[in-house]
Formats: sequence, structure tokens, C-alpha cells
Amino acid sequence: MTATTTGPVRHRSLGDHAWQDQAVCNPTEYNPVDPETFFPGPEEADKIATAKALCAQCPVARACLDAALEGGDTHGIRGGLTEEERGPLHTRLAHRLDYSRVNATLAGRDIHITKAERRAVVLAGYRHGVTVERLAWLLKITPEHALKLYRETRRAIRHRQIAEGAARAAATGDTADQLNREDFGTAA
Repeated sequence: MTATTTGPVRHRSLGDHAWQDQAVCNPTEYNPVDPETFFPGPEEADKIATAKALCAQCPVARACLDAALEGGDTHGIRGGLTEEERGPLHTRLAHRLDYSRVNATLAGRDIHITKAERRAVVLAGYRHGVTVERLAWLLKITPEHALKLYRETRRAIRHRQIAEGAARAAATGDTADQLNREDFGTAA
């Protein structure tokens, strides 16, 4: 489920249900689709095949799948996947890291993002100089919390740089950059 797309994907906004009007499964006068087709029993292979064929033609299948995953909907065929096929996606959803969602959030779009994507937004915001106030607005948090996230990010980057420097020094045998107990004095 770890996606690394960066293209201009259209993600569903928070509270946006307008995509449902474009769904192939939406029954209309000119498109009489039986909604029961999308809720087959496990042994009803004909209904499953019919529903998947309709989903394959649907222009909003991704939005449908996202809505099912983000809303915890585990019933029926959604986005072209059965309940069993969506099961692993549900369990890995919190770890999804889709950079197109990160970019959309940084651009100010109000979309669903996971914890991993929120961390990526903070890191990208920190690296690109996004103000604390803007980050707070993007993530719908207080400026104090945004400042705390930036501090944690700065600390993590610093620790990573120190660890990488120590690993390089150990690999080259250069001990001049390595810290040892004598470097901290008697209080340590």
C-alpha cells in the first residue's frame, strides 16, 4: 500500500461526496443498475464478476476505494475490490505514504491523509520553509503543536546526521569525529 506517486492525482476532499454522482453504480433512469450487484455473497461469482466489470468502467473507482478505506467500510464491492481483497489494504492504511497526497496537502487541499503522510507533510514543510502558522492551518492543529512538530523534526534530522557521520567515520577508520567518554568530562 506504500504508494510513491507524485503526479496530479485528484483526491477526494474531506466531506466530499460529489464523486458519487459520477459513479457507474449510481442507478439513474438511463442507467438501471441493481445496487444488490455490489453486495454479493461469497459464492456468487456471477455478481462479483458483474460488479468488478462495472467498477472497471467507473471514472471514480479510486475515490470509491479511498472512501471505503478511509471510512472503514468493509462491506460489498468498492473501487473494484471485494471485501476480502480490501482487507489487507484496511490493515495497512495507517502506513500509506502517497506523496501525491502530501503534495496536495502542502498545496492547501483539504484531503484525507494518514499518520505517515502527516509526518511527511511536516518534514516537507520544514525542509521547504513552510511557516508554523501555515503548517498549523494545513494540518488543522494549533500553532503550538505545529512548532512542537517542527522541533521534533529538526531534532530527528540532527540525530540522523550525527549517526550518519559516526557510521562514515567508523567505515573509514577515522576516529577524530567520533565521540567517546573522555569528550564529556567527569560529570558524564
